Amino acid sequence: MSDATKNEGRVGDGTRAVRAGLPEPAKNEPTLPGPVFAAHFHLPGEVSGPYAYGRDDNPTWTLLERAVSELEAPGREDTETLVFASGMAAISAVLFSQLRAGDAVVLPSDGYQVLPMVGAQLEAYGVEVRTAPTGGDAQLEVLDGARLLWIESPSNPGLDVCDIRRLAEAAHARGALVAVDNTLATPLGQRPLELGADFSVASGTKQLTGHGDVLLGYVTGRDAEAMAAVRRWRKIVGAISGPMEAWLAHRSIATLQLRVDRQNATALAVAEALRQRPEVSGLRYPGLSDDPSHKIAAQQMRRYGSVVSFTLPTRTRAERFLAALRLVEDATSFGGVRSTAERRRRWGGDAVPEGFIRMSVGAEDPEDLVADVLRALDESAE
Repeated sequence: MSDATKNEGRVGDGTRAVRAGLPEPAKNEPTLPGPVFAAHFHLPGEVSGPYAYGRDDNPTWTLLERAVSELEAPGREDTETLVFASGMAAISAVLFSQLRAGDAVVLPSDGYQVLPMVGAQLEAYGVEVRTAPTGGDAQLEVLDGARLLWIESPSNPGLDVCDIRRLAEAAHARGALVAVDNTLATPLGQRPLELGADFSVASGTKQLTGHGDVLLGYVTGRDAEAMAAVRRWRKIVGAISGPMEAWLAHRSIATLQLRVDRQNATALAVAEALRQRPEVSGLRYPGLSDDPSHKIAAQQMRRYGSVVSFTLPTRTRAERFLAALRLVEDATSFGGVRSTAERRRRWGGDAVPEGFIRMSVGAEDPEDLVADVLRALDESAE
C-alpha cells in the first residue's frame, strides 16, 4: 500500500484512486510499470518468491489487486483482492469455492440475469438454491440454515436496495458467509466489507474501468481461509486476467472518482427529467429523494451509481426511443464514459416489462444528454 493511501482519514477518494496500488518510487522507473507478459519466470532451485508461473500470479495483477483493496477497504491491511478474467469468473469463484453438496445458498431473485444459470449448475452439484427479492430485505426470510448469502445491491436491472449491514449481521448470526455484488455501486459508492460482508465481488468491466474495452472481475475478502479457497479455485479453473487487461484497468482507476462523480450527477439530472414525463413509469434511481430505496441507500451508499431504469408503454415505443437517441449507444453493459441504453427484455432473462429501459449515463455534458433523452422521447411518440 502506498504512503498516500495508508491513512484513510488523510486523503479523499480522488487522491486515493490516483495513487492506489502504485509501487514505491524508484529513480528512472515509471510510476506505473507497464504490463508484464510472462507465462513463466526464472525459478532455479527450490520454489520460492511470489512469481513462478503465469496462471498463479503476475506482477501486473499484484499492483491492480493492491489498488482495488485500497479502494474497497481503505486503511486496512487484513484484506486481499484477486482479479479474474470477468465478473462472472469472480462470481463463480466465490460460489463454487465456498459451497459443497448439501449446502444451501440464498441468491437474489431479481439479480443479474446469469445468476439463474449459476443456480442451476449449483443445484446440479447438490447445492440447495433459495431465492428472494432484494427489496424489503426479503432474503432474511429464507436465510436459516444457509451457508452463503449472495446480495446484489443495488440490483441489476431493477435498482432495488437492501440493508446490507442488517442482512450481514443476520447471516453471521446463523453461521453464513456474505458476499455482495458491488458492481453497480463501485467502491466509491459503497464498501461492503465495512458493512459486514465477507466478500465484495464486482465486474471491473463496468464503471471501475469505465471505457468499455476491458473484461475483468475481482473478489476482495477479509477472511484469509475463505480467500485461499477462492485463490485455489482460480488456479484450478484458470479464469485469469491477461496482463494487458489488468494494466488498462489499473490505469483507468486513476480517473474513477472523476468519472463517478460526473456520471452520478448526470444520472440524477436524467432521472429528474424523466420524472416529469407522463409516458415514463417505474422510474428508479436510488439518488432520487422519492425513490423507494433512497432511505436505505442514503444510509449505506456514498454515491448512487450511473444507471437509471424506467419503463415506456410498449416494446415498440421503447425501440423507437432507443433508435431516436443520438448521444446514447444502443448497447448492453453499463458504467462507461459513453452513455448506453437497451430494452432489457430483449435478452429474455429479466422479469421486466417489454418497454423496460436500462440506461447507463456516461460522461457527456449533462445538458446535452438530458436534451437528447427528452428529444428522443418526443420523437418516439409520433
